[in-house]
Amino acid sequence: MTANNEPFRLGKWVKSRKGQQVLICVAFMFIPLLLLFVFTYLPFGEMVKFSFYKMKYATPPEKRVFVGFQNYIDVFRRDDCFGALKLSLYYMAGAILQLVIALYLATILSFKVKGENLFKGLMFFPYLISGIAIGFIFKFFYTRGFVLDTILQWCGFELENLPYWLKDQSVNNWSLVATSVWRYFGQNMVLFIGAIMSVDAELYEAAQLDGANKFRQFIHIILPSIKTIITLNVILSITGSLSAFEPPYVITSGANGTGTYFVIMNEIAHTSQKVGLASAMAVILLLIIFACTILQKLFFKYVFRDADSEDESYKAKKARLKAEKAAKKGAVAQ
Repeated sequence: MTANNEPFRLGKWVKSRKGQQVLICVAFMFIPLLLLFVFTYLPFGEMVKFSFYKMKYATPPEKRVFVGFQNYIDVFRRDDCFGALKLSLYYMAGAILQLVIALYLATILSFKVKGENLFKGLMFFPYLISGIAIGFIFKFFYTRGFVLDTILQWCGFELENLPYWLKDQSVNNWSLVATSVWRYFGQNMVLFIGAIMSVDAELYEAAQLDGANKFRQFIHIILPSIKTIITLNVILSITGSLSAFEPPYVITSGANGTGTYFVIMNEIAHTSQKVGLASAMAVILLLIIFACTILQKLFFKYVFRDADSEDESYKAKKARLKAEKAAKKGAVAQ
């Protein structure tokens, strides 16, 4: 019964404006959640289930052998699986360099610079290119006697003294990391520029009243103001380092010690048909990414622990600056 003692009629409520609003909201929520469940969470649950079995893709369910946590143990026992994780350190080092370069250029380009829009476009363009295409470009670029070797010969280097960029295990992983840095630092730069340009310009004036130079303005104004974007970029870069796939797969096919975790996992799943082991590798990688994300958030929470107080301090100076300007205008008016 309703508040006015009239029986509740579903048909009438559905035809009402309020009922239609509720139904539309529920429909817009239900359809995306259903798609997310069917194409994301359900396959993920199946993958976790597969990680406890010894099986191939074509193995019928009744012939799958339950092995418990044996696949997870094998991931750490096999040199190719666990050793591939060590290659992530190369990509993490590259990610740090990538973020430093991106933040440096973003800080410069956030202020008036000649040709800044052209430079931004050129730096962001590699991110728009397909990863497969970039792989083929750099495969040609690093090939013995081709682009890179030719440029270095112009600079006075002898071809015989140059390493094989994709075969020499002392440099081949760094060559692949350079490819990733070239592709992704433009994206990081654009995100940093957007964050820096949102900082109130009067905060810089307040800092100048205290005699702060450009470096101190960067440390005490820019960094605390863009801490959210910094955290986001670091998380994306580190997780991307753990799941590096396209450069080693396309350029070297994982040969000569360049097979990253994803490349080895792809080989185990699709070449060796060890679906259970590959599923266990995927679950372990997911747990590692979760752990790294949590540690990074805690780290930046510690690093920026004084950022709010500094921000409030400069906001107070900004308010004082506005008050002084208002007082000067009032004095001039009188």
